[in-house]
Amino acid sequence: MLFEPQRLLAGTSALPTDFRRTSTVEKGHGRREKRTITVSSMLAAYSTWPYLAQVFKLEYQRTNALGMSKTEVRYGVTSLPARVAGPRRLLELTRGHWGIENGLHHRRDATLHEDHSQLRMGHAPHLLAILNNTVLGILARQGVTNVAHARREFAYQFDKALYSLAS
Repeated sequence: MLFEPQRLLAGTSALPTDFRRTSTVEKGHGRREKRTITVSSMLAAYSTWPYLAQVFKLEYQRTNALGMSKTEVRYGVTSLPARVAGPRRLLELTRGHWGIENGLHHRRDATLHEDHSQLRMGHAPHLLAILNNTVLGILARQGVTNVAHARREFAYQFDKALYSLAS
């Protein structure tokens, strides 16, 4: 309710807020993405949530090459006070969260097919995740950016792949 527009009655003024905002616009991959974050510390004194320092509303607007737009709104809480993380920093941190999802989890799921695994018992699922993370770490240290291509190369030239690991 904090971020909803205030309905004013005739003869009244809006309640004071401490909203702070910032926006970014990025173009790439055939789309334009605008992100706007609105941050407030007003609930810190009001809420009984432990360590709550700020709340935020994050709006994503994606427009594809055909001009079709989609808007998503997410809300969040943080223990980081405003002096440590203002709106710009919180926007960076939320971007970093999705970078992890896209950089690691997507590679494990899409390229290494981890979600399709039939391993369900004992420590096997955990060990598979460790092996997949190890593979991705080794490839990253070698400067590989296309994991799918490296995976195919490894399958076709097993001896060269092992040699490159040893050197």
